Amino acid sequence: MRNIKLVLQYDGSRYHGWQRQPNGITIQQTLEAAISAVTGEEITLYGCGRTDAGVHAKGYVCNFFTASRFDASRFMYAINSRLPDDIRCMSSCEVSADFDSRWATSKTYTYLIHNAPLPDVFLNKRAWHYRHELDIDAMKKAAESFLGEHDFIGFASSGFTVKTTVRTIYSLDVTQEGDVVRIDVCGNGFLYNMVRIIAGTLCFCGAGRIDWHDMPDIIASCDRQRAGITAPADGLYLSEVVY
Repeated sequence: MRNIKLVLQYDGSRYHGWQRQPNGITIQQTLEAAISAVTGEEITLYGCGRTDAGVHAKGYVCNFFTASRFDASRFMYAINSRLPDDIRCMSSCEVSADFDSRWATSKTYTYLIHNAPLPDVFLNKRAWHYRHELDIDAMKKAAESFLGEHDFIGFASSGFTVKTTVRTIYSLDVTQEGDVVRIDVCGNGFLYNMVRIIAGTLCFCGAGRIDWHDMPDIIASCDRQRAGITAPADGLYLSEVVY
């Protein structure tokens, strides 16, 4: 059996997340159906993470095993011809049998905030519209407190099962271009809704609803009630996965 790695882009607006579900269309089942149409086999995809409903991806990584002798580099063209316009395979290649997309060394997520008095129809379902003025410098200062290894249980939603809630953040950058604020966070792993809660917390710091000086204490407290809201899913993008 050959092991094929795919890198995807997708707009998650009309999907119920990555993972296959009995009720609701997902990215995984849509892609598995397209690949099966190419190979004539029943395909199981292994993905780098379970993006939620409405979340997007610019560099999602997955892999599958096949007995097909189809040219690995051309899989992406054959698959794309069977996919809807909001999912695209950007590359395909054969990898070693032991490659498993689930075991990444780091992931980078991007969160977009449209900070303007009125919504932009072209950013609908692509960014979180937040109309109150944001202090970008305060957001940048707050972001520094997240760097390094911490117990991030205070930045996770309930409903997850993991051995440890300790994670390491390698970088957390806040930038602004026009009226779009961009948050890029890279870490060795993320808890359920962790990036969206970080984004909501930084937004509250920028709006003056949380004092950025308090961030080290808020993180150390492990108290979910002291962090900001869970930002909407439609501003979140999985940008890069590294192995």
